[in-house]
Amino acid sequence: MPELRALGKTGLQVAPICFGGNVFGWTADEATSFALLDALVDNGFSFIDTADVYSRWADGHQGGESERIIGKWLRQGGGSRREQVVLATKVGMDMGDGKNGLRPDYIRAAVDASLQRLQTDYIDLYYAHQDDVDTPLDETLGAFDALVKAGKVRHIGASNYSAPRLEQALQTSARLGLARYDVLQPLYNLYDRADFEQNLLPLVQEHELAVAPYFSLAAGFLTGKYRKPEDAGKSPRGKGVVEKYLNDRGLVILNKLDETAERYHATPSQVALSWLIRQPGVTAAIASVSSLDQLDELLFAARLRLDVDALEELSLASSG
Repeated sequence: MPELRALGKTGLQVAPICFGGNVFGWTADEATSFALLDALVDNGFSFIDTADVYSRWADGHQGGESERIIGKWLRQGGGSRREQVVLATKVGMDMGDGKNGLRPDYIRAAVDASLQRLQTDYIDLYYAHQDDVDTPLDETLGAFDALVKAGKVRHIGASNYSAPRLEQALQTSARLGLARYDVLQPLYNLYDRADFEQNLLPLVQEHELAVAPYFSLAAGFLTGKYRKPEDAGKSPRGKGVVEKYLNDRGLVILNKLDETAERYHATPSQVALSWLIRQPGVTAAIASVSSLDQLDELLFAARLRLDVDALEELSLASSG
């Protein structure tokens, strides 16, 4: 069984790997998604992250595909499955037809739509998927607070918030006695470190927020999949990955991952995830896979214990 960690002050206990549900209904069809979810729970992992917008970017998709598959899986297993998982979803990204942002009326409509797709009457963790500077924080947080009091949502979190806006949100909740963001979902990995470590980490430590980073493998770069420009063709997002990460610093990081992986009889992705989940402030790293073989590799990362020297060498290699 994996170790369990407290998800901030929520009282929820989760494993240090959170399964990213962006693949459900996209790169993993319904049958594969069900198999992945079954295996996840069978191995003692329970934290599942999705969003209403998954996977609107795919041809022919409208958004909500991932939530619908999770809902079918929950329903297929009867009432017991719901209690076995910590389920997180999000609101705020553009769903089309003016459905976006964090206005109170939209939050109320969006949560009901997510609950219907998920076939559940509560969401463990409901994120603001991105900041909405056009809606006053007291209105957004007031809407979230009402959902918590109604029992539709148990806890709230923030994704893609800057440190100043997150601090303002926490101050607003404290001043008005509203539910506060208990979990932060930032961009953070072995390559993308500066903003979280310099700006957000002091804030989450001060307020005892849990942290569940996304892009834990830098959109796949830290797996070692992209090592030369022509590797951009290996996936639909490969061009952007190569443009952002395939540089001198990125190659230094990959070389150190290769070296460490060989020493631990692991893979670069397992080493990168193990480094991440052992960084200060991090509760669980979000990662996704589309096959059972890949899932076995992912779950091993939660159990991989890098020694102090390995952690420091990786940090030094990626600090440039």
